[in-house]
Amino acid sequence: MTTGFSDRAREKQITLHLTLEPTVVTGDPILLRHLVRNLLANAVTYNHPGGHVHVSLADRTLRISNTGAPVPSHLAPHLFEPFRRLTERTHTAGEGAGLGLAIVASIAHAHHAHVTAHANEDGGLTVTLTFP
Repeated sequence: MTTGFSDRAREKQITLHLTLEPTVVTGDPILLRHLVRNLLANAVTYNHPGGHVHVSLADRTLRISNTGAPVPSHLAPHLFEPFRRLTERTHTAGEGAGLGLAIVASIAHAHHAHVTAHANEDGGLTVTLTFP
C-alpha cells in the first residue's frame, strides 16, 4: 500500500518499528485498510523529526504508538470525537479537520472492535485496537 504518509515519514526521518504476527480478523478489507492508513498517517503527521512509530500486531490486537508532542492524558480518549483536535486549526494546506480518529472509531465499532488511546509519558500517543 503506497500512500502519502510514507513520503512524509521519509522527509521527517521517522523510523518505523514493526512487530507483526499473522492475525486473521473478519471484516471489510477496504474499511480495515482505511483504518490502518488513518492510524499510520496520524502517527507520522503528529510526530517530530527523527521520531519513531511502533506498530505491533498480535493476538487480534493492533497497537500503533508514536513519539510526538506531549498529549494531555485527559484529552486522549476524546480525540475519537469528530472534529476534535489536540490544537486549534490554523487552516494551512494539508492540515486535518479532526476526523481521522473519529473514522477509526467508526470502523472499529462496525467491526465490533474496541479502540482506545492513551498519552505516552514521553510524548505522543498510543492507539490500541482489539478485535473480538
